[in-house]
Amino acid sequence: MAALLPLVALIFYWALFALDKLVLFVVFCTPLSINIFQIPGLGLGDIGVGMALPTEPIMFGIMLLFFMHVSYSGYDKNVLKHPVSIMIILGLIWMLVTCFTSTMYFVSFKYLLERCWGVVTFYFLGILLFKKLKNVYYFHWLYIGALSIIIVYTFIRHSHFHFSEKGAHIAVNPFYNDHTAYGAMLAMFIPILGGLSLIKRNGPTVRIIAFTLFLFFLVALAFSFSRAAWVSVVVAIVLLILMVLKVKLKWILAGFCVGIAMFFAYQTQIVMKLQRNTTDVSQDLGKEIQSISNISSDASNRERLNRWSCAFRMWQDKPVFGFGPGTYMFKYAPYQLSYMRTIISTNEANGGTAHNEYLGPLAEEGVLGSLLVIAMAMSVITLAFRLAYNLKDKDMRILVISILLGLITYLVHGLFNNFLDTDKAAVPFWGFIGMLVAIDIMAKREDFIEKAKPVIAG
Repeated sequence: MAALLPLVALIFYWALFALDKLVLFVVFCTPLSINIFQIPGLGLGDIGVGMALPTEPIMFGIMLLFFMHVSYSGYDKNVLKHPVSIMIILGLIWMLVTCFTSTMYFVSFKYLLERCWGVVTFYFLGILLFKKLKNVYYFHWLYIGALSIIIVYTFIRHSHFHFSEKGAHIAVNPFYNDHTAYGAMLAMFIPILGGLSLIKRNGPTVRIIAFTLFLFFLVALAFSFSRAAWVSVVVAIVLLILMVLKVKLKWILAGFCVGIAMFFAYQTQIVMKLQRNTTDVSQDLGKEIQSISNISSDASNRERLNRWSCAFRMWQDKPVFGFGPGTYMFKYAPYQLSYMRTIISTNEANGGTAHNEYLGPLAEEGVLGSLLVIAMAMSVITLAFRLAYNLKDKDMRILVISILLGLITYLVHGLFNNFLDTDKAAVPFWGFIGMLVAIDIMAKREDFIEKAKPVIAG
């Protein structure tokens, strides 16, 4: 413990005199953090207690310092009036309201607190940090550097299991609770690395390093056996093609709506087709891909359908306020139908949540909670499209598009899993959104592009 005293002293120094360095320190620590929820023998999961160390205690402290500063000095009104900020604030306000109507007060207020320190540190404070564009690059490289360490660690452990699909589930422990969260973070930073390798202001050495890591992350993604992450990257590639072709967002959304309408029009035929797919997860990559649409015998896919249907039935019981933020995992068990249960179904609060970033809030915060999540996501996507199509500087457009595609991978992944209650996902998610808003605000300055140079030029 005595060996940690210099680091603790440095953290306190940064907190008092260099808060920007402390925020960036958290970024680096995030992929390396360990949740005490995962430490055996403590029994904290039974009462909904968990905290990622060392990141979340530091973020809590940063949040308190931020509120103290704002109470004395105020905050940038341009940020508060931004459409994205308004959606985020409304979402937090409604979450607070549903905490008071929650079926589990302690769990809900703790969940709200965790959401607040992520949003405050990497969105509201992050925007101030990202107004110096070099900090955007610092953020990316620090997270990528730490995640690269985790990839090497995971490859070494995975090799002991001969890189099998089952081995992928435990190779990421204790840094990630399962391979899907690991895959989601890889997917988020693959577009970032692609963008960094194309930005001409980066020197050739940096671009080569970025491209090498881009390939490294792709290999890691393949061996993560996270099918949802694979799907999210494919969607990001399709969106990139549409953006290169200058397709407007309204037409993309129109196509998406038509696709949804077609699904509901032919849902019986589609479900019957999917039920005929009996390909299970396998070491064979081709079969692994085929198993994505297997809702007949694949336990993971069928369990997601079970969780989603539970969320819908929970919403029907409490359509306005829901059961309370963070309560799904403790309340969904009675809503399972016997014929939908799988070999991995459980009545205990130890099997994860709704596996969906949109249905989870529906069950926990009612219909308004889910709509606010969707509205926030749409406001971010709209902003990113506007910046990507209107910024004159090519390197800035590449940066914006790479950030958007990183967010898209998570928003798509959110259809299959939900990780925003963890520091691993919250830090890049809110950080990416903060970057886009900061760029939007600063783009109005005439000297912004001239000062928008990467942190490394060599």
